[in-house]
Amino acid sequence: MANRSKKTIRILALSSFLNDLGSDIIYPIWPLFVTTVLRANMTALGFLDGLGEALVSLSQAASGYISDRIKKRKIFIWAGYLFGSCARLGYSLSRTWLHLIPFRMLDRTGKIRSAPRDALIADISPPEERGRNFGFLRTMDNLGAVFGILLCIALFPLLGYRLLFALAAFPSLLSFGLILFFISEPRTRMQRASRGIRLKDVGKNFRLYLLLSSIFSLGNFSYSFFLIYAREFGFKTGFIPLLYLLFTAMASLSSLPFGRLSDKIGRKMVLFLSFFLWISVCSVLLLSQKLPLVLLVFVLYGAHKGALEPVQKTYVCELAPGEFRASCLGAFQMIVGLCALPASFVAGLLWEKAGIFIPLYFSLCLTIISATILTFIKSDDNKPLP
Repeated sequence: MANRSKKTIRILALSSFLNDLGSDIIYPIWPLFVTTVLRANMTALGFLDGLGEALVSLSQAASGYISDRIKKRKIFIWAGYLFGSCARLGYSLSRTWLHLIPFRMLDRTGKIRSAPRDALIADISPPEERGRNFGFLRTMDNLGAVFGILLCIALFPLLGYRLLFALAAFPSLLSFGLILFFISEPRTRMQRASRGIRLKDVGKNFRLYLLLSSIFSLGNFSYSFFLIYAREFGFKTGFIPLLYLLFTAMASLSSLPFGRLSDKIGRKMVLFLSFFLWISVCSVLLLSQKLPLVLLVFVLYGAHKGALEPVQKTYVCELAPGEFRASCLGAFQMIVGLCALPASFVAGLLWEKAGIFIPLYFSLCLTIISATILTFIKSDDNKPLP
C-alpha cells in the first residue's frame, strides 16, 4: 500500500508538471496578448483573470462535493486536464478579447481536477508527510512552469502568440493519458461521505480559516498586474517573461522546503510567514520602483507562493472532517476563488481610476486583517492534525 501510494503521488506530480508546462507557455505572454494583440484595457484583463479564478472556485466546489458523494476522484482529474488542453486551442483562434471568454471558462473549469486530486493525496498520505507531499506537488507544478516559461522565451520569437498557444495544448493531453491509464482508485483509507456536507459538520476553526482566506483573497490580485507594473517601471516587453520565470523558479524552489517546514513547526507559522512575504512584496514596490528592487519583488512573490499554496491545502485537509475532505477543499477553493473575481476587477478599476499604487495599499490592509484572524485559530502548532 505504501509503495502504491508513492507511485500514485509521483504520477499525480508528473501530470501536474506536464500540465503546468503547457499553462506556462501561455501565462508569461497572456497579459500582453490580451492588452496589445486583442487591445483590451486593464479592466478587461482584470475581468478575464477574475472570471477565471471565480470559475476555478465553482468547479472545485462542485467536483469536491460530487467526488465525496460518488466516492470517485480519478474521473475529475483526467477530465480537468482534457478541458485545459481544448481551451488552449481555443485561445489560439480568438480574434477579440470577448472571444476569450468561453475558452477562459473552459480552461478554468478544468480545475475540477484540483479538489479531488488534493483529497486523494490527503487520503493516501500519513499525517506526518502531508505537508511534504503537498509541497512536492507544488514543486513539480512550479518546475513545469519554469520549463514552460523557458519554452515560451525560446519559441515565442519563432512562432508568435497563436501557434505557441496551440502548442501549449499538447502537454495537458499527456497528463490526461497518464491519469486515465496509470492511476487506480484507492480501495482503502478513503473515508466516504454517506450524505452531503452541512455547515454544522465543520468546526469554528475551519470557518475562521475560510473567513481569513476570503479576506486575503480580496486583495490578492492576479500575477498579471505585477508583469504590467514591471513594464510601467521600465522593463522591456521581451524581458517580461524572464520576470515571470524568476517568480516561478522561486516558487518551485521554495514549495517543498516550506511544506516540510510546516510538518515541523505547524501550518499556522508558515501561513504567517507567507503573509509577511506578501506584505514585503507590496511594500518594496511602494517604496521604490528601481529595476533591481522590482527584481526583488518577483523573488519575494515566488517565495510567498511557495509558502502559501502547499500549506493552504494541507491546513484545509486537517481542519476539515475526513469524511468531507474533498467537499471542504472544494468549498474552500470556491469561496477563495469567488473573492478573486472582485479582487482582480477592483484592482484594475483602482489602477485606472485612483492610481497604480492604490491596489497595493488596499491589499496591505486586507493582509493585516487576515493575519490577525489567523491568531484566533486554535490548533497544535507543533504537530500536524490527523
